[in-house]
Amino acid sequence: MTRTARLAIWIVPIAALAVVTVAFADGSFDRHDNNGDRGQSTIERGYALAPVPLNLRHKNRALVGLGSYIVNAQGACNDCHTCPPFTPDHDPYTGGDGVPNAANYLAGGTPFGPFVSRNITPDDSGKPAGLTRNEFIQLMRTGHDPDNPGELLQVMPWPIYGKMVTRDLEAVYEYLSSIPHAEPSPECAPPPPPPPPQ
Repeated sequence: MTRTARLAIWIVPIAALAVVTVAFADGSFDRHDNNGDRGQSTIERGYALAPVPLNLRHKNRALVGLGSYIVNAQGACNDCHTCPPFTPDHDPYTGGDGVPNAANYLAGGTPFGPFVSRNITPDDSGKPAGLTRNEFIQLMRTGHDPDNPGELLQVMPWPIYGKMVTRDLEAVYEYLSSIPHAEPSPECAPPPPPPPPQ
């Protein structure tokens, strides 16, 4: 092999790497920046997406912002845990802007056959769905239903969310603990069970 050929073997990959580095550095490969979010972090975007006021007292603000981003931009939690997920004027499927229904945000009540989505807003003690952080992470990892021991959650996509890194699950929990408590909409809440026979 000639000296020129050996030199070309080293120069071509280095030149290609330099071209790719410059292209990424100037943003020409950033095809998903059509919303003007250049430079906005996931934490900042999370705060911008939160549809309800947040209680940040004694909270890790970075985790709250990241949790909001995961819940509102990636996890689609609103689609199942808010009923209805959008008010008529905000419904993106009818031309609205997609802002979630703040009045019933994450309060559950969406029916899925025999199952109904749970209220995952904080209870009186401030725990989302009444779960501690460790219980929440365990539920997300295993799908074990805390209300029905020995049963697995059937509609909740825990097999997917359980693959998240622990810090992301902690962020979701921190965000859920910062939102206000809400109740399901009467139009969505299941009817109370019939009284027992006498």
